[in-house]
This record gives sequence, structure tokens and C-alpha cells, in this order.
Amino acid sequence: MEKLTRFGVSLPEGLLRKFDSLTARKGYSNRSEALRDMIRSRLVEEEWRSSSAETVGTVTLVYDHHSGDLQERLTDLQHDNTRNIVSTTHVHLDEHNCLEVLIVRGKSGKIRGIADRLISTKGVKHGKLVMTTTGKELK
Repeated sequence: MEKLTRFGVSLPEGLLRKFDSLTARKGYSNRSEALRDMIRSRLVEEEWRSSSAETVGTVTLVYDHHSGDLQERLTDLQHDNTRNIVSTTHVHLDEHNCLEVLIVRGKSGKIRGIADRLISTKGVKHGKLVMTTTGKELK
């Protein structure tokens, strides 16, 4: 385990109250745990901004499977990117709508490009990319 360093933080009372309320709602045992998590989250966001950073994430799509040749176009896009798409899960939500979740891995710029192409495919009702970190750079 890495050595811990203590430091002081000065905050306006109102901001501290809001932070303590958030800490309690999220179930953190103390302010330090909440603050560490917030710092890690911000570091991960910065990691994504570098188009060459190795990242992982998910692309979530909701679409009507009766929409033309949509499934075929989505499958073709996925086959064109097999190096970056690790796994997919397909769920039938009802008689028309499907949910597809793709686990992706690679350089952040490439992952954003794949997600943009999938999400912007005509017939996709909603899509979202959620990127995270491989964890290699976090302590």
C-alpha cells in the first residue's frame, strides 16, 4: 500500500455542508474516501482527453430491430472494429426495442470514433458512450 499524506483543505461552510451531505448520501465512510474518489474521477476524465490513452468503456444502444437494415449495419460496424470491441450483450426489451451494450477497449480517440459511428447510425433511438480507465495509472 502506498504511503498516505495528510493535507488541509479550506472550504466555505456552505460548500462543506453540501460535500458532507453528498458524502453521506453516497455512503462514504469519511471525507477522505469521498475526496479520493472525486480526484480519481477527475484524473480519469483527463485521461480520456488524450486520444492516445488506453481506455475501456461501454457503448449502450437502444433501437427498434424492425428499423430497415439497422441490425445489419450495426453488425458490420462491429465486425469492422473487432480489435476494439471486446464483448457485446443483446437484450430484447419488448417486441420492437432492443438494448445492446458493447464493451470496448483501445485508444480513447479510436473508441470515441467507434461510439460516434454506432450512435449516429440511422435508426438508433438512443446511444451513450461511458469511458473509464484500465486502472493502470491510478493508485
